[in-house]
Amino acid sequence: VPFGISFYTFEAISYAVDVYRRKIPAEKSLPAFLLFILFFPHLVSGPIVRAGDFLPQVHRRKRWNWLRVQVGVQLFLIGAFKKLALGDRFAMICDPVWSDPAAYNTSATWLAVLAYALRIYFDFSGYSDMAVGSAHLLGFKLTQNFNMPYLATNVSEFWRRWHISLSSWLRDYLFIPLGGSRGTVWATNRNLMITMILGGLWHGATWSFAIWGALHGVFLIVHRFFQSFVSTRPNWKAALDTSLGTTGRTLLTICCVGLAWVFFRKDLGGAMTILQHLVTLQPGLGPPMPNRMLWTLVGFVAFCHWFLASGLWRTVWPRVPAELQGLGYATCLIVVMILAPDQSQSFIYFDF
Repeated sequence: VPFGISFYTFEAISYAVDVYRRKIPAEKSLPAFLLFILFFPHLVSGPIVRAGDFLPQVHRRKRWNWLRVQVGVQLFLIGAFKKLALGDRFAMICDPVWSDPAAYNTSATWLAVLAYALRIYFDFSGYSDMAVGSAHLLGFKLTQNFNMPYLATNVSEFWRRWHISLSSWLRDYLFIPLGGSRGTVWATNRNLMITMILGGLWHGATWSFAIWGALHGVFLIVHRFFQSFVSTRPNWKAALDTSLGTTGRTLLTICCVGLAWVFFRKDLGGAMTILQHLVTLQPGLGPPMPNRMLWTLVGFVAFCHWFLASGLWRTVWPRVPAELQGLGYATCLIVVMILAPDQSQSFIYFDF
């Protein structure tokens, strides 16, 4: 398969469609168009770039900007921390179970599913941060691709936070052209299911990816029905909007997304074995790594999400002196070098 084909194909399709719809003018310069398609930071794993956002930047004169360099380095370092210090650490817990699921017991399987859900997030969002940071260093601004998706209170919101460039592409170039939500309830649900199944098959032409997409289609359809049900019952809506209700909805969303990740692999037989171990007590090996490391990482991730979602980061960080900020990023780099496993893992999305 040609290198990066899944991403530059989507970008070429969006360009052709936008030109046909007269949303953007046709690009007259072949080098500028090739730079849009083959821009190396996002070529392999995104984010998926729109021509209307990128091509004007190609023609804009570039000047050296220390602030842009600072932002680029910071984003790249944060992405490296996500990938090496978090994603690859979670991989040490889930990869042994994923490679031989029949050998591990039920508790090890549940911990591996949790670790994999976090691994794929930090692996892919880490790449996206590094891609956006690299682009900043070269004078280009790419779209944000993740916005703390595991804080979503429903699957619809999850897809507005997860792989934003892909979900918006599927919405604009597949779901809406199919009719979107303009028709009957049945037609809307059909469009959702088609969109999500094709989104799954984009990752790979296997039954497991089709099932993964179909599961998310079912989740979105169920959410639509539940949303309609709650909209006519103010008491239900008020209860769900409380702190306890919001926490419950978030945990339910994480569970649904995490179970769907089981099928996010090419081996359907292995996915079915993992599901069997999740719902029945099975003997076998225990967790491949000490539980303390997993829960320490989970606690650190939960704290970071709370710190960002509460707005404290935006309030506290700008007031920190530049010297301490530099020390903090240097510490982050040292932690990456210390915690990075001896054998690094390739990016998951390099396979798509």
